[in-house]
Amino acid sequence: MNIRNTTALVTGANRGLGKSIVAALLDAGAARVYAGARDPATLAATVALAPDRVLPLALDVTNPDHVAAAAAAATDVSLLINNAGALGFGNVLDAAFERDFAVNLYGTLAMARAFTPVLTSNGGGAMVNLLSVVALASMPGLAGYNASKAALWSVTQSLRGSLAVSGIAVHGVFPGPVDTDMAAALDIAKTSPADVAHAILAGIEAGDEDIFPDAMAQQVYAAWKTDHKAVERQFAAM
Repeated sequence: MNIRNTTALVTGANRGLGKSIVAALLDAGAARVYAGARDPATLAATVALAPDRVLPLALDVTNPDHVAAAAAAATDVSLLINNAGALGFGNVLDAAFERDFAVNLYGTLAMARAFTPVLTSNGGGAMVNLLSVVALASMPGLAGYNASKAALWSVTQSLRGSLAVSGIAVHGVFPGPVDTDMAAALDIAKTSPADVAHAILAGIEAGDEDIFPDAMAQQVYAAWKTDHKAVERQFAAM
């Protein structure tokens, strides 16, 4: 897919990786970008990147009314980037899974269902789901996040098979830690959101179904392909 002159929608676009993805889309020549966030007032800095090309949307992906309204308003979208996410801490015995699953899995699925007719009516396009390397192997302290991203990986593969006939490419993105507010509590090396955003767009344009947008993600994937149990043990010790 060529990003230039496309119309895109990015969820969770008010800060961090979502804001950087909007900036990268503008750099790549996207004609219009719908920027979604639960509170549109938090999108001021994102809209300011290009006020004539960035349109704010009130979009809580866990709210069916918001999702339906977004699909009704953004009828010209050909690139949907499901970036909105939640990250809770805790091990599998005591973590609250509900918020991670509500946003990461069910929210993304709701967006996919709502925008499949939009993408189809516009001749196809692309859908991008933000996953994580912990979809491949779990870190015990992120139990709900791991599980929601692993489930979303499975849903992404199902979407890919179901939407191919409509000319919709489905990409899964597996970043390592990104230097955003969400990951601030993680004491680990992180990649800048701007670098990750540009790597995501490069992967979309190259037609990569699975995108590993940073050095850590690429190293983890290479090791996982060689010995996935070794990666599982490594992550379990973190």
